[in-house]
Amino acid sequence: MNSKDNKIRLGYGQGCIDLMAVEGAEVVLAEELPAAHSGEVERSIDNAVGKSLDDFAGSKSASILVSDITRPAPSHLMLPPLIKRLKDLGISDLKIVFALGTHRRMTSEEERLLLRDCTILPHMQHNPKACVSLGETRRKTPVEILETVASSDLIVATGNIEYHYYAGYSGGAKAVLPGVSSEESVIKNHELMRDPLSTTGRLDSPVRQDMEDAAGIAGLDFILNAVLNGKKEIVQSVAGDFVSAHRLGAVTVDRMYRRPVQPAEIVVTCAGGRPKDLNLFQAQKALDNAKNAALPGGSIILVAECCEGLGHPVFERWAREATSAEDCWERFGREYEFGGHKAAFLAKESLEHHLILVSALPVERAEMCFFTPAATLEQALELARSRQGRDARMLVMPHGNLTLAVGK
Repeated sequence: MNSKDNKIRLGYGQGCIDLMAVEGAEVVLAEELPAAHSGEVERSIDNAVGKSLDDFAGSKSASILVSDITRPAPSHLMLPPLIKRLKDLGISDLKIVFALGTHRRMTSEEERLLLRDCTILPHMQHNPKACVSLGETRRKTPVEILETVASSDLIVATGNIEYHYYAGYSGGAKAVLPGVSSEESVIKNHELMRDPLSTTGRLDSPVRQDMEDAAGIAGLDFILNAVLNGKKEIVQSVAGDFVSAHRLGAVTVDRMYRRPVQPAEIVVTCAGGRPKDLNLFQAQKALDNAKNAALPGGSIILVAECCEGLGHPVFERWAREATSAEDCWERFGREYEFGGHKAAFLAKESLEHHLILVSALPVERAEMCFFTPAATLEQALELARSRQGRDARMLVMPHGNLTLAVGK
């Protein structure tokens, strides 16, 4: 809601920008749940959905997949009760595997930060070049996973569930593909993001369905996933079968963050400040979450500092090489290159809405990415009102990185 001084605070870098509340403007906020009681992780393991850890008594070895440093999953809270239960079953050969996908390798300090008290356990980082072939999905994606994981008696995946802009939601099977898969597997799976159904908040996203096919072939036995609020507190832990348990978590994400709105002519969305607005590659997610809040031809203002620039060399190259938004989007239909997808998504959005960016990016770089640049929020609002009319309705999403607007 609006603060007492009638201002809406929008995160911007390490600070914020104040937006004076406009009469009639609708502020779209999450309805976050409070932190769960202590013992929530243990509760979920003891009340697992679809599968129980007891089903795997007699197993000798287990690979536990955990998220890397780019994800907010509270591995240090999930691992201790999980490991205790596995040891109680007599599974002594335990190995933690950081599910990097194709991300960079982490430093030893980052490993310790994520594992905390569990650093004494054997742990390793995924190597996309050390995978074995297990088959292919219904969509012809090769299922090639890390040999260490494939050879384990039991595969357990941890992670967190939140919105994801082409897999629908994070968590669940995503720890296997892309988490511990080969580069070829990841690329083939990610090509499916070109399907119109591969979008935020859809459980039927072809990308997610393909991930779940791959996880089934790879033999993912059990998941332990957390749903977090904006303070990174666990509001729910889910455990069990990698599909049915994941779906329970997705319901909670929707309860907090899916917001039906009456689309408006002007939408202001915010990436949430650092680290979500370090670069445009990351900040674009707030724009994606807001696109359904804007009427066709409406103006969307994205507030994101982007002090590190665009954030991905392929994204930058695709944007630079595009002769027009139409050219960039048509190229995405012909070829796939990770990073290029971000330029293509912005290009497509610019064909449907007037995009305005309030950032620290140089003017020419913002324009290269299909935005009209604005030096201040006031200038951005003036540009939007000049285009949409002085009486245009406005929606404001102060936490656009979290909330998903869906049209009523």
